[in-house]
Amino acid sequence: MNTLEPTAAERAEPRWLTPKERQLWLALVEFTNGLPRAIDRQLSQDSDVSGVEYSVLAAVSEASPEGVRSSDLAAQLQWERSRVSHLLRRMEARGFIGRCAASADGRGQEISLTEDGWATIRGAAPGHVEMVRETIFDPISVDQQDQLLSAIGSIREAFNERGLW
Repeated sequence: MNTLEPTAAERAEPRWLTPKERQLWLALVEFTNGLPRAIDRQLSQDSDVSGVEYSVLAAVSEASPEGVRSSDLAAQLQWERSRVSHLLRRMEARGFIGRCAASADGRGQEISLTEDGWATIRGAAPGHVEMVRETIFDPISVDQQDQLLSAIGSIREAFNERGLW
């Protein structure tokens, strides 16, 4: 058998996107690329924190009073542990978070907010929520919100089924 011949699957014509699907795909790519930049701009202008710093501050602020393990934080944010570790070092240097050995087993680190961290999240949250409300929820109806939530769920499920999420 000649291994250079394409398989049946390789010979099959791809299911190319229709013009409408292509338009939607490009709009989705533009939106998903632009959203983090818009969030960064708003938070940076209003509160001198980045979107990723805000994500960490928000997650830690909602954790138990003892803090959250850095590995659990990485899982919650769906980030690589090395990314979280680098960001935590930077945020600790800015005085936003404190880290200590995990009390349960001494392995890993528990992350908690400092007074400056609490002040920062409390100061940033109102403006951030207002931006989210004005740019995401106010422009669309409740029915559209339901449809968007359903569509995102269906898309995420398709990614999960392929082991890509």
